[in-house]
Amino acid sequence: MALQEQAGSAAVRPGSVEALMARGAAFLGSRHAILGGAMSWVSERNLVAALSNAGAFGVIACGAMMPERLAEEIAATQALTDRPFGVNLITMHPNLMELVQVCLDAKVGHVVFAGGIPPGPAIKAAKEGGAKVICFAPALALAKKLVRSGADALVIEGSEAGGHIGPVSLTVLAQEILPHIRDVPVFVAGGIGRGEAILSYLEMGAAGVQIGTRFVCATESIAHPNFKRAFLRGAARDAMPTVQLDDAFPVIPVRALQNDGTKRFLAHQAEVIRRYKGGELTREAAQLDIEHFWAGALRRAVIDGDVENGSLMAGQSVGMVTREQPVAEIIGELLDQAEAAVAARAAGH
Repeated sequence: MALQEQAGSAAVRPGSVEALMARGAAFLGSRHAILGGAMSWVSERNLVAALSNAGAFGVIACGAMMPERLAEEIAATQALTDRPFGVNLITMHPNLMELVQVCLDAKVGHVVFAGGIPPGPAIKAAKEGGAKVICFAPALALAKKLVRSGADALVIEGSEAGGHIGPVSLTVLAQEILPHIRDVPVFVAGGIGRGEAILSYLEMGAAGVQIGTRFVCATESIAHPNFKRAFLRGAARDAMPTVQLDDAFPVIPVRALQNDGTKRFLAHQAEVIRRYKGGELTREAAQLDIEHFWAGALRRAVIDGDVENGSLMAGQSVGMVTREQPVAEIIGELLDQAEAAVAARAAGH
C-alpha cells in the first residue's frame, strides 16, 4: 500500500511527521522511516519481524553468523512477516561476499554495511543483485566518499549509541553532515528515545531515524528477563564507553551499562600491561589478551542472562526505557510524541 494511502492526509500535510518521513519511508518500503538498530543476539527474527509488521523497518544483525546460519535467519524472518526488512553485515566478516549473496538469493531488499568502510566489490555485488545499500558515515568526508562509491542511503550514528561507537555526538554529526548530503536519504542514530527528538532531526533534513535501545525491552524481544531488567533500571549515566588504560594497547570503544565485568576489565588491562612491561608477554600477545576479555560476553548477557559478567551494550537513551511494551506500542508512542510537538507549535505553545 502506498505511503499516502497508509497515512491519509498526514502524508501530504506540510510539516507533519509522515510528510517529513516520506522520503525515508519510500526508500525503505515501510510505513514509517524508523530503522531498527541491528543489535547482535537481540535483532533476530522475532524483533525484526515485529518491527516490520508494526510499520517500521526491522534489520537482522548478522554479526558473526556464517552464510548458512544467516540464510536460516532470513527464511525464519520471512515466515513471520511479508513486509520489507534488511540485513546488517559487518564489513570485516571473512565471508562478506558470501553473506551478500545469501541476502540476494533470499531477495532481501536492503543490505546495511557496518563496522568499517565496505569494500567496493561488496557494494557493487549488492547493487547489481538488486539490493539497496545503506552505509554508516562517521564524518562528512566519508559520507561523500560513500555516496560516490554507490551507497543508496547513509546512517550517521552519534556516540550516544550503544555498542561500538565513534567519538562524536549525533548533535554535532547532524549539523556537520545533514546540510551537505542531499543526494541520498540520511538516517540519524544515537540516543534517540522520544518523538520530539525524531521531529527535530527530520526538520534538520534527516530522512528518518535508527533506534535500537528503545526496542530491547519490547515484548517481542527474546533478550533474557535479566537483561531487560538491567535496561529498565539503567539511567543515561550508567551507559558508559569502555575505558582504555594505556594508549599503547588500544581498546575499541563500546558503550554499555556498567557492571562487575566492566570493573574486572580495567583490572584485567592493568594486569596484562604489568605482565607486558615485566617481559612476560609480547606486545601482540598482550593486545590479544585484552581483546579476548569480552569474547562471548554479549551472548552471555542477552541469551544466558549473566548481567554481572556479560556485556550490557546500551545507548544513553536507556533511561527512557521504563517498561516492557509491544513494538507497535513503542512506535505509536514515538509518533504520537512527535505529532504532539507539531500540534503544540501550530497552536503557538
